[in-house]
Parts: sequence; structure tokens; C-alpha cells
Amino acid sequence: MTNAIPAFRLLRSAIDPRANALVAREAILTLWRHRQLCGEMTKRDLGGQFAGQMFARFWVFGHPLLLFAVYIFLFAIVLRVRIPETASMPRDYTTYILAGLAPWLTIQQALARTSSSLISQANIVKQVVFPVEVLPCGAVLVAFVPFCIGVTMLTIYTSITGSVPPATYLLLPLVVFLLFLFLTGLGFLLAALTPFFRDLKDIVAVLTMIGVYMVPAFYLPQWIPPFFKVFLYINPFSYVIWVFQDILYYGSIVHVAAWIVLLIISPVSFVGGYRVFRAVRPYVANVL
Repeated sequence: MTNAIPAFRLLRSAIDPRANALVAREAILTLWRHRQLCGEMTKRDLGGQFAGQMFARFWVFGHPLLLFAVYIFLFAIVLRVRIPETASMPRDYTTYILAGLAPWLTIQQALARTSSSLISQANIVKQVVFPVEVLPCGAVLVAFVPFCIGVTMLTIYTSITGSVPPATYLLLPLVVFLLFLFLTGLGFLLAALTPFFRDLKDIVAVLTMIGVYMVPAFYLPQWIPPFFKVFLYINPFSYVIWVFQDILYYGSIVHVAAWIVLLIISPVSFVGGYRVFRAVRPYVANVL
């Protein structure tokens, strides 16, 4: 009975709205107080990937740019995959793919980068005065580069094909903010756990590699057999993709449930991830 008391208190604290609000306030104030350092670490991460290379700055944007260009060439010109354009499917298949691929590449990079954000900066983490919270946050910010490239390419492609970008593009700042909260929370969690379980970064790499086929980015949900649909709907990233497809492809809020799910999981992920990170942070330097 005595052992159950701390567990009960921990559970009560985890579901206490006031406690979670205080944690969220602490996390936001910490990141805001160190925003300049976070920006510098983001710039360092962007430039450090290709340090010493002749076209270093180009590759920061060149990799996602070439990737999206290949997808447009493959599906719009080579394969010429078509779906009937109806009221429920207002644009072509290539637009559908780009609308789902842009947020997915951000998710993929954010999870991969944050899982190794502390162990790759062990010398900095061991400095007592350094605010290590900025490392996962900076890794998430870097991961939004493919998204910016993807939305730009999608807008150009939509204009070239004779369509007009929908008015729902105006909702992008809100949804990007929710995605940032969601990924930063997951980033805090992965960054905190990876130093104690080094295989986690490789597990994340494998899961994100196959994960693009587990979200509705390349296919419509009705295309898959009913038995496998359950895996689509229990995957939280599917709801993220649906929300961005509503904005970038459908031009209206088609997946209402997905918006509700994203509005819930984003703050829950942010607060929960930060709580784990805060609890583990004093012990990280000892295992690096």
C-alpha cells in the first residue's frame, strides 16, 4: 500500500490541469528566455550538416527541393497516375501526395534529429549551465525546412497546373504551431530516453523509414483492405496528415475528427514530453 502512494500521486499530478498548466508555462518561458540561443543552435545545426562542402548552403534546401521535384516528375509526368477529380477529390493525385509528404518529411526529420540531439552534443550537455532544452527544440525547427520547401513546391505546382491555392492556406500558421508543439513534445521524450537506451535512435530511424507507408500520404484510406484500416486510425500521425491535406488539398475541413485529435494531442505531447525531459535531465550527463 505504501508503494502505491507515490504512484498515485504521480498519476494525479499527470492528470491535474493546474499542474500541467504550470508545466506548460515553465516550458514555454524556458524556450522563450533562451530563444536567441535556440536560434543560434538551429543555424549551427543547419550549417553543420554539410560543413566543409563546396555547396554547403545549397544542400540545406537542395535535398528536399530535389526530393519533391523527383516526386512531381515521377507521378505527374512519368507514371501519370490519375484520380477522378470530383467534389470530394478536387485536385490531382500529385497534389494529394505533396500535401501529405510535406508534413511527413518534417515528422520524419524531427523524430530522427531529436532522438540523437543530446548524445550528439554530449560535450555541451555536460556543461551544468547550458539549457539543454534548446537542443530538441532546435532539432524540431530544423526539421521544418522540408515542410517550407514542400509547401512552396506545392504552391508552384498548383499554379502551373491551372488551380488556385485554396483559402485554407490561411490556417497554416495555426496548424504549423500545433505540429511544432506535438513534435517538440515527442522530441523532449526521445531526447530524454535515448541516452539511456541508445538503440532507440535506430528504432526511430527504421520506423520513420517505413512510416510513410503507414500514413495516408500516398494512398486514400478507402484503397486499403478493411482489416488494415485499424492500423491507419490508431496511428496519431495519420491525423496530422489529414489535417494538412484538408488545408493543402481539399481546401475545406473534411476530417473534423483529425482536427479534434490534433488539438488534443499537441498540448498533451508538449506537456508530457517536457515533464519526462525535466525529470530525466539531471541524470543525462552521467550516462553520456
